Parts: sequence; structure tokens; C-alpha cells
Amino acid sequence: MIDTHCHLTFEPLAGDVPGVMARSRAAGVTGWITVGTSLEDNGRAIELAARYENMYAAVGIHPHEAKDGDAVALAELKRQSQQDKVVAVGETGLDFHYNFSKQPDQARVFAAHLDIARSLGLPAIVHSRNAFDETVEILDRDGGGLKGVVFHCFSGSADQARQLLERGYYLSFTGVVTFKNADATRAAAQAVPLDRLMVETDAPYMSPEPVRKHKPNEPALMVHTARLLADLKGVSLEDLAQATTRNAVKFFHLPESGQTG
Repeated sequence: MIDTHCHLTFEPLAGDVPGVMARSRAAGVTGWITVGTSLEDNGRAIELAARYENMYAAVGIHPHEAKDGDAVALAELKRQSQQDKVVAVGETGLDFHYNFSKQPDQARVFAAHLDIARSLGLPAIVHSRNAFDETVEILDRDGGGLKGVVFHCFSGSADQARQLLERGYYLSFTGVVTFKNADATRAAAQAVPLDRLMVETDAPYMSPEPVRKHKPNEPALMVHTARLLADLKGVSLEDLAQATTRNAVKFFHLPESGQTG
């Protein structure tokens, strides 16, 4: 399997990358996309991906950091997006739950990410929290011509999932789908066909049940999320793993070796 969204540059994972990788491979998770959230973090993600086979980077300015997304920063983001083993732009989007950056700044920087992704032929990784309608509105307006869009850590409703599927987008699920109070998220996952589904950890966050108390989360624990999704879809864990890996390879344009480790 491929963990399509993790933050291996974040502590405490960054302090034990060899151990994280060893445990991940032992669990059958043999590909990783480590996702940057600021210019500095992007640089670390690019450097880390260069050191490990089957590890790739995505680069973005998280909506929390959108206040720092001036023209100079966005030019640097575009340069970073062209580095070796960078396979996506993001995570980007809107977070109206915390509003650590003003909403107009979030919207402006989100649209700029979409422009960079389109100009470079890269897919976009979208973060949306308490801002579904606004996120879709910007994508409808500014997201034409993109190579692909994935809503990461999807925890919306089945109706929202269907709206994204109608637009050709992918949905990626974290350990949230395993939480006891996540019935709506499980209903959404059931609405997503296998050919539009991806799995991620969002590590070091979102540890899945039955290891939710395990901190930090790490790629090795993704098997619990995958097993729950397989049960929801009525398929074997092996079939779920093959389908979601195939989707990740296609979406991020990974070499076929990314499937095997």
C-alpha cells in the first residue's frame, strides 16, 4: 500500500525516519507521499524524498499559513513544485474551523496553488475543513484543467462525497473513518467507488482505532484504516490494497515500482 498523505518531516516522526520506514515496510505500506505545509517544510520534504526509494513529496502552503503566501512565497512554491520527486501541489485549501489565516488570504493562496498545479501538470491535494461549499466554489471557478484533485482526510457526508465524485475528484480517508462517532464518514466512504478511493494516515495525527491512543500515528498503522475500508466496501484487504495503490500510482503519476517497494 501507499500512504498518500503523511508528514514525515514533523516531530516526532522526523527524529526516527529509519524506524518509521522499517515498521511501515513490515506492515506492507511500502510507498509514501510526505506533504509539506510551508516553504521551509517543503524543503525538508523534498530532501527526505530524495533519500528514500518509493518516497515522494508534495509541496504547499497550508491554509493555516496562507497569511505568509505573498508573491515572493508563491514564486518560491512554484520553483519547489518543479523539483525532483515532487508529485503534487498542496496541501492547500480552506480551513474555516481554526481561521489561523484570514479567509480572503486562504482563498487567494488556494487559487494560486491551483494555478501552479495547472501550469506544471501536477495534481492538487485539497484540505477543506468547515468550508466545503467555499472550497468547491473556488475549484469550480479556478480548478479547470487540473491533472487531478484529491480531498485528503475526507470526513464529510455521503452527499458531499457524491458532489466531488461528479466532478471527477478522488477522496482519501484517514483513521477518522474508524472512529466510533464517524458514521457519516463511513457512509461517505461507502459512496466512493474503489477506483476513486485512496488511503492515508495524515501522520503524525489521526491514529486509527483500535490503536487510537497510539501516539504518534505512523504509516505502519494505516493497515487498520484499510481493513475498515475493505469491510465497508465488501472486499478483501488485499483487493482494497491493490485498488487504492493503483489509484495512487495513477493519480500521482508514480513509477510502477511505487507499487511494490
